[in-house]
Amino acid sequence: MTPSLLNVTPELSASVAAKTAAAHALLADIAGRWSPAAFANSLGAEDMVLTDLIVKAGLPIEIFSLDTGRLPLETYDLMAAVDRHYGLKLKIYFPQSESVEAFVRHHGINAFYDSVELRKACCHARKVEPLQRALAGKRAWITGLRAQQAATRTALAVQEYDTGNGLEKFNPLADWSEKEIWTYIKQNGVPYNALHDKFYPSIGCAPCTRAVTPGEDIRSGRWWWEAPESKECGLHVKK
Repeated sequence: MTPSLLNVTPELSASVAAKTAAAHALLADIAGRWSPAAFANSLGAEDMVLTDLIVKAGLPIEIFSLDTGRLPLETYDLMAAVDRHYGLKLKIYFPQSESVEAFVRHHGINAFYDSVELRKACCHARKVEPLQRALAGKRAWITGLRAQQAATRTALAVQEYDTGNGLEKFNPLADWSEKEIWTYIKQNGVPYNALHDKFYPSIGCAPCTRAVTPGEDIRSGRWWWEAPESKECGLHVKK
């Protein structure tokens, strides 16, 4: 779904307005009570909604992204668009070169296709370890997760304690629908990843993301060779 395909009804618009107010109130509360707080922006549609809310409100919340080294060109283009649109230079965290080099040397450049274990090892080197550095010293982190995104997220709470990183975790868009996300983007002129217009509802690393067909689950294009219950990279797994 993209803004051009969306029919914004009065009911949908009212729902988005109410949820926007609630998300804004939560973000302001996080900034006031849980400083220092950080927002992990993966540059998906949900993350762009949160970026818009945080920047427009001038909230003292750090916004960072993880560059795995294998992102699609369109994601880098969106990073540049964020700078142009908001005057915001995202704080970028990269993987430790030694970890990625060791993984490739021992397993191969595309070893993540060979097993769930190797795919998660690749995700750990390229995403989980950089996230741990990004969150060091923070009291809270904010994500763009939604309960409807995947089978692994149906019980998603707005606030939960992340035992793996030792801090509070907030999911302000937990109860938003996909239509509500795109309505906000359409109504507020928020920039978004061009791959969304090519039937990529969920975007990660280029070799682990593909387009989906109408009617497919929105996460079906991520690690499509795996079973739905394994489709997490390690960033959001409860420990």
